[in-house]
Amino acid sequence: MNYYKHDSAIVDDGAQIGEGCRVWHFVHVCGGAKIGKGVSLGQNVFVGNKVTIGDNCKIQNNVSVYDNVHLEEGVFCGPSMVFTNVYNPRSLIERKDQYRDTVVKKGATLGANCTIVCGVTIGEYAFIGAGAVVNKDVPAYALMVGVPAKQKGWMSEFGEQLDLPLEGQATTTCSHTGTKYKLNGKQLAKG
Repeated sequence: MNYYKHDSAIVDDGAQIGEGCRVWHFVHVCGGAKIGKGVSLGQNVFVGNKVTIGDNCKIQNNVSVYDNVHLEEGVFCGPSMVFTNVYNPRSLIERKDQYRDTVVKKGATLGANCTIVCGVTIGEYAFIGAGAVVNKDVPAYALMVGVPAKQKGWMSEFGEQLDLPLEGQATTTCSHTGTKYKLNGKQLAKG
């Protein structure tokens, strides 16, 4: 075993867990999960069978990563944030054939207690504020807050809000890293 697993954690046979991962207290990783290198799974995390987690993700306490959720490299999942995988669940109606894929792109942050409704894509380095409810796709670098989540600005890869309008033509520089960002319409990119 090339990762740390606390004695109270359960890792089912077949789970793929990368080198240098940390699997903390009361975690359950199902046998079909694929987890990259350097991932931290905080206390009481659940990881389903049809889940991929990229390198260097941090999943804080009390998060369930259900089937059909896919996290790219460097995603941060804040404490007690929520993923779903069925859009309109009913206890008395079997809907496992209706799971919707949720994709969280590289470097995105999902704040504490936010909810990601299934079937959306969260863009690279997007930042979902604490308690927000995301029910539609999120552009790369977007800052989303509220219920339902609405875009309130743009974030740098460093994780600081950029001084840019929500749309139009503009450029700015991250004061922490010197990285330049260019807004073109409703899309932000480095450069």
